[in-house]
Amino acid sequence: MRFLILLPLLFLLAAPVRAQDAAALVTAARAQVGVTLIYDGAYVALDYPGGDVAPERGVCTDVLIRAFRAAWGIDLQRAIHRDMSRAFEVYPDQWGLIAPDRNIDHRRVPNLRSLFTRAGAELEPGSTDFRPGDIVSWRLPGNLPHIGIVSDRLGDDGARPLILHNIGGGAQEEDMLHSFPITGHYRITPEAAEWLRALDR
Repeated sequence: MRFLILLPLLFLLAAPVRAQDAAALVTAARAQVGVTLIYDGAYVALDYPGGDVAPERGVCTDVLIRAFRAAWGIDLQRAIHRDMSRAFEVYPDQWGLIAPDRNIDHRRVPNLRSLFTRAGAELEPGSTDFRPGDIVSWRLPGNLPHIGIVSDRLGDDGARPLILHNIGGGAQEEDMLHSFPITGHYRITPEAAEWLRALDR
């Protein structure tokens, strides 16, 4: 009888990311607002796994990295490093590298986009179904890539979700979903989460 009572609890502990867990990702991203105050993309030698720059500093990708670790226990640093180590040729060739670099690879938007696509999280281009916890990437002026997390709060018009991101002034929650051309839209399904977790074991 005691074993039967424990079964539901064991299932919950072992279960991958579910739809309702998106709230945890949003909460973890929002917790960075007021903490990460400085935009700083300088190359830094990091611990591995679990490496991070000082919490008051970071770039747009660091919002995701910290939220994934805090909410879901998924280390994107290790996931990307392991995936790039086995499939380096499918990742963007924009930095003249000949091998993965665990200090910086996970902090680059094009690499995160490739990782999420390989995980099966990419949605159809032009999708307008933006849900809390979704990940969106943009192309900023100067051909700069950017990425953020869809919030569970709406802008003043009540029509657009806010975005949790760091575009230059630290972590913020802002109404900017359609301020720049969207280049990618991703949703971490249970299957995508399990694929990422397999890389992080």
